[in-house]
Amino acid sequence: MLNPATITGDQQADFHIKGINDGLLVTLGEGEWPLLREQLLRNIEERAAFFQGARLALDVGSHVIKAADMGALRDKLGNFGITLTAVVSSSGVTEKTALMLGIATSIQSPRKTTVADARPVEAPVPLSGEAAVFVQKTLRSGMKIENKGTIIVLGDVNPGAEIVAGGNVIIWGRMKGTAQAGCNGNNGAVICALEMAPMRLKIAGATLEGKPRKAKAGPEYASLVSGMVIIQPWKHTTN
Repeated sequence: MLNPATITGDQQADFHIKGINDGLLVTLGEGEWPLLREQLLRNIEERAAFFQGARLALDVGSHVIKAADMGALRDKLGNFGITLTAVVSSSGVTEKTALMLGIATSIQSPRKTTVADARPVEAPVPLSGEAAVFVQKTLRSGMKIENKGTIIVLGDVNPGAEIVAGGNVIIWGRMKGTAQAGCNGNNGAVICALEMAPMRLKIAGATLEGKPRKAKAGPEYASLVSGMVIIQPWKHTTN
């Protein structure tokens, strides 16, 4: 099973990102707090569209963060449309700071996704209630990524690259390779991309393959409709 994605900074500061019940969990690695904070904000700024509207929990380990610093971080995240929902730390000072600012100090464990959860979808809601693996790179020919849950790729999937997921597949880029969602039989899984021109798509037991499809303008998603893999425009809907 793939580990959570790692973002490495210029001076070896790293962050691990994964999906949780209530949004995203970012775990900070080793390094000085000011460096980690600045590199975290820089990475978020560079990927503002991905993080827009996210609910973010932050695991800062043993770092001691005082009220002024945590409040400033919360405000800066808010400027990107991000809500800081929790700060998890082994430091008593940091925990007290978070509680004083009204920020939670623990997170819920991701629930398991089962076939019983599968349901028809009008548009994908990929991060709702399931763990996800985040891959920050373009997948080139010969590369294969597998995960029991959802897979999110911030980059392109080139011809000859393959993704196999038990949950959804979300491509924040061009999908030109092969992808399988719901490999454990989840008929409600979806495959989404900003540009959809795949060599082959598979959802649960149904396959769409043939000549590479010419991408249409705008993001699209593939889902099962009457037992067939159908590609449709990926539009935001509200209930």
